[in-house]
Amino acid sequence: MPKSHTGTRLVNVPAMPANGPSFRVLPRLDDDNRFFWTGGEDGTLRFLRCQSCQQFVHPPVPVCPGCLGRELAPESVSGRATIHSFTVNVQEWIPGSEPYVIGLVSIDEQPDVRLITNLVDCDPDDIAIGAAVEVVFEHQEDVYFPLFRPVSATSSATPDEVNR
Repeated sequence: MPKSHTGTRLVNVPAMPANGPSFRVLPRLDDDNRFFWTGGEDGTLRFLRCQSCQQFVHPPVPVCPGCLGRELAPESVSGRATIHSFTVNVQEWIPGSEPYVIGLVSIDEQPDVRLITNLVDCDPDDIAIGAAVEVVFEHQEDVYFPLFRPVSATSSATPDEVNR
């Protein structure tokens, strides 16, 4: 039986691999966010980075919240992150939909940059705060949704990264 991030067992939640919801609302692409939503085309997760103070910024904004600089540019990150928090959604928003895991992940390059996403390719019982995850992309139309899965021994992670 799946458990919540606090360790409390959830009731009436069947064991299942997490793969995310069967339906996603597509974001409206514009010049300010296109780099983020289309980066998966080449398998790359990108965030804005201030060219003055080198701080990553997410969500995209025109001014760096760290130094108030206006020189922000998309920059690639490793695609590695750590689970900061998560919840298993059991509400059937779409009739017949399966439960799925919503995660808050902190990117490795700058842990205060967090992304709300789905945790996929895992059993919700095996998810733990502090676990290492890596980005995978789900392609729908011209959007590539960044989702995260546990770092496994078959990924390109080093032994130290897998055991974090």
